[in-house]
Amino acid sequence: MRLNGMPLYNLRQLRLTGLLLGTVLSISLPGAAVTLHAQQTLLVSAIPPTSAATESSSLANPADTSADAHADASATIAAPDLPDAPGALLYPQSTPPPPVKTDNPDIVSPNGTQQTKRILGIVPNFRSVSADTKLPPMSAKDKFLIAGKDTFDYSSFFIAGIQAGVSFNSKSYPEFHQGVAGYGRYYWHTLADTIDENFWVGGLGPIIFKQDNRFYTLGHGGFRKRSLYAVSRVLISRKDDGGATFNFAEVIGSGAASGISSLYYPTTYRTWTKVGQKWLTSDIIDGFNFFYKEFWPDVNKAVFHTH
Repeated sequence: MRLNGMPLYNLRQLRLTGLLLGTVLSISLPGAAVTLHAQQTLLVSAIPPTSAATESSSLANPADTSADAHADASATIAAPDLPDAPGALLYPQSTPPPPVKTDNPDIVSPNGTQQTKRILGIVPNFRSVSADTKLPPMSAKDKFLIAGKDTFDYSSFFIAGIQAGVSFNSKSYPEFHQGVAGYGRYYWHTLADTIDENFWVGGLGPIIFKQDNRFYTLGHGGFRKRSLYAVSRVLISRKDDGGATFNFAEVIGSGAASGISSLYYPTTYRTWTKVGQKWLTSDIIDGFNFFYKEFWPDVNKAVFHTH
């Protein structure tokens, strides 16, 4: 459409509209600058003097701004002691509470769990200590007595019967034969192995190497952390003074027990290979025992609603 083809009154109206628009723009644009300047003045007055000075210097030198921001971020992350600090959220603290020193082995852990004397009311758990608990050192007499308590507990005879039944059913030792007499041979050999293992690992070994024969529950951290802690107790233990040490009582004690047990088994099982297999099996079983002892307080509290 061309403008020169429009009626005269339309051209006049269009010129008038353009004049009005030009007038409005010429007034509004300078007014906008004035308004922005006024808002900036109000904003600066609302900022504390220190912040205003920092902002002014940052506008003058942008490089300093990035350096200051990096320093502030580093300071924030380096100060996780504030509960609501971003550093505390990025790197949460999982430091356990200090251990409670007590003479009471039945004390409840600060996290509300407790190692009971028996697991499921049957399995002996006399040498387990609740999480974040520190007990005084045991005497040689106490170590020997608690090993005997583990060994001659009524459940030991029951568990030995189950183990003998499994070996009997699988004919682990064909020389023992079958029938009642065969099961009897399996049973007393299994019971002798239990006595041998318990006294060497839980009694004589800790006395000789001056180690604490108790299992100290970790009780905090994730599943993997606690699992690794539990099974590593086969190799890592505590000295009587509380320091960490290689678990000589477990490794050497189970090896000695395996060697002694070969004396009352048929001669075909008195080889280095057979003794080594029994030695390794004993340590693996003990690692599993430490594993379920680590999580037993949590299971007991969650399922049975008791300490």
